Amino acid sequence: MRIPLYQVDAFADRAFAGNPAAVCLLEEWPADSLLQAIALENNLSETAFLAPEGLAWRLRWFTPKVEVDLCGHATLASAHVVFEHVRPETQKVEFETRSGRLTVYRNGPVLSMEFPANPPEAAAEPEGLADALGAAPEAVLEAPFICVAVFPDEPSVRALDPDFRRLAALNGGITAATAPGGEVDFVSRCFAPGAGIDEDPVTGSAHCALAPYWADRLGKTALTARQVSERGGRLACTVQGDRVVISGRAAPYLSGTIELP
Repeated sequence: MRIPLYQVDAFADRAFAGNPAAVCLLEEWPADSLLQAIALENNLSETAFLAPEGLAWRLRWFTPKVEVDLCGHATLASAHVVFEHVRPETQKVEFETRSGRLTVYRNGPVLSMEFPANPPEAAAEPEGLADALGAAPEAVLEAPFICVAVFPDEPSVRALDPDFRRLAALNGGITAATAPGGEVDFVSRCFAPGAGIDEDPVTGSAHCALAPYWADRLGKTALTARQVSERGGRLACTVQGDRVVISGRAAPYLSGTIELP
């Protein structure tokens, strides 16, 4: 079995920035155990697998530990591979996923993804959250698969030193720390140790919750965002009713072939 493999740095305009994702092009679906083994071998926060399905593509995402319902940066990376290596004549690609149909448009070097909005609601602070994050948030909000911890300013988010073991025990999904940004509308850091990702460099799916929150708080629908992880990444978000358009660039890093007996 030979599987084309690409590694793309998503939400970045150069290599060694943003969030690296592996993208595997399939002609047919092997056993899920093999997909999970490949994701573990790649040891990136996400490996995307896609296969043609009519005029669209079936897209699935795996962390080193589990299959997930939604992943932003690996969707951006998958669209980049389709646009650059498979269908260079097209300006739109559609993916069938566990979160429904996702559409990605190309406008020059910028790729824009239409994702479902996931607006968070105010919630009680989970016991132990402040200790797990290393600081107490001003407010806590929750939406499916994500806990949002709001801090007063960007330096507070940058200074967090989480205890990942405690975070994993509190939340099997994403814990997103966020605050107003200095040069952008808002910043964030995202942690998902329960899914095998201590800190995700750039988390597109988290912005399905973060963008609606900040749009409501700031009174604007078009927002600029930066995830202030060590690698970092910049995103543009537009809230359009029950959808969030998340835009960014992608930088290729490597291409090769997985060879299996």
